[in-house]
Amino acid sequence: MSELRESILIVAAHPDDEALGCGGTIAKLSRMHPVHVKFMGRGVGARNLPLAEHRMAVKKLAQATRASAEVLAITTVFPGQFDDNAFDSGPLLELVREVEQCIAQYRPTTIYTHHAGDLNIDHRLTFQAGLTACRPMVTCSVRNIYSFEVPSATDWAFQQFQSWNPTRFVDITETLIQKMDALEFYKDELRPFPHPRSLEAIHARATWWGGIVGTSAAEAFMVIRELA
Repeated sequence: MSELRESILIVAAHPDDEALGCGGTIAKLSRMHPVHVKFMGRGVGARNLPLAEHRMAVKKLAQATRASAEVLAITTVFPGQFDDNAFDSGPLLELVREVEQCIAQYRPTTIYTHHAGDLNIDHRLTFQAGLTACRPMVTCSVRNIYSFEVPSATDWAFQQFQSWNPTRFVDITETLIQKMDALEFYKDELRPFPHPRSLEAIHARATWWGGIVGTSAAEAFMVIRELA
């Protein structure tokens, strides 16, 4: 079998998860490799808005997603099809097939996705769907799978489902500004400080992880599978 070209697939439950979890890493990787993002959910379904406001929110989120993707130099964005905070209302197989289609089309060598122990059920099922879609068959292109954290979903689970124990760190000193710029477009998804999904807390988290590993800023990941 011919050697695969290095490519990256981010499998995220909702728009903004990609920037929150690995925006600096995306910006760093996209300088060298194509980076594709597959969203599983639409992202605004849980807000119970009136129809007109809901449509406006969907439009605004789509615009924010495109603008954020441009800042991070993402190659391709696949919109989500599933209702927000309702991934468990249907069979897991439907989620798996969504990921499988992206893998078949782009043959990624590395996947970044959610932590299996997040408080958010959509995050946990996205992880499960991604891992299922990446069954280590001979024909599978995926060699590496890494989990990222999402503020207010990973930390607020208080390790009741599965502990968050990162063992892989990416130096994002040079791309932290791109991560923060990308998040600026997701203002409706952010919260005021001291919420963990505030810009101040997100920046502090990056510098804290950086201090842990001896650099100015970093993002943390759990190694799920790595084939050298």
